[in-house]
Amino acid sequence: MPEAAALLRERAPEAPGVETDLSAKARRLTMQYASASAEEILRIAIKDEFAGQIALVSSFGAESAVLLHLAAKIDPSIPVVFLETGKHFAQTISYRTKLARTLGLTDVRNIRPGAAALEERDPKGDLWRHDTDACCTLRKVEPLADALEGFDAWITGRKQFHGGARLQLPAFEASGAHIKVNPLIRWDKPRIDAYAETNELPPHPLVAQGYPSIGCWPCTHPVADGDDVRAGRWRGAAKTECGIHAPAASVDLFQE
Repeated sequence: MPEAAALLRERAPEAPGVETDLSAKARRLTMQYASASAEEILRIAIKDEFAGQIALVSSFGAESAVLLHLAAKIDPSIPVVFLETGKHFAQTISYRTKLARTLGLTDVRNIRPGAAALEERDPKGDLWRHDTDACCTLRKVEPLADALEGFDAWITGRKQFHGGARLQLPAFEASGAHIKVNPLIRWDKPRIDAYAETNELPPHPLVAQGYPSIGCWPCTHPVADGDDVRAGRWRGAAKTECGIHAPAASVDLFQE
């Protein structure tokens, strides 16, 4: 929804000596760190380019442990934003607590939709049944826009192998008033699994039940072997994204 994406396009920072053309900055960073590893991209973003002004947004889903582990090694106090939609699987809530404790993350922020907005727009809690876009806007897009106030950048776990619009993801992209950092773009499923196994990261309990991508329970289903990793999200609908990832500004891609 255009109005949903617009919520993440507010008040770009304008401090003396700071680049205000975020598209140009994203392009520069993508070119400058074209051959950098995921660990290097994270360290550069957290400790250098956006020090003190960056958050990590995590769903604590099927692949989340890898990115969170990488970030925790650099700075376990990095703000981690979890969108508590009120529609998560119980297993996700338990996993969030377990994983944060295991990794020593000290600033996990549980961001919820406003009570007044829920009462006005989804009083029965079933908005997802007839308008999934409106439900995602209410429970994800709007709360995230508020949570990112005061930050210049945020880190995502998106990867090119997920397909769709993610096939052309750069390491850095401009998105409204923020730079989004995508350190895992070139990682594939075997590499993710190998990293998790090597570092003994606890898996999300629903992965073993056939859920390779996990969101809210009404709109997430298990998939068959060989299906696309995100085939169980909004199954049977044209929808492929919740709305928090507005289309990125164009950047040149430099890949290894």
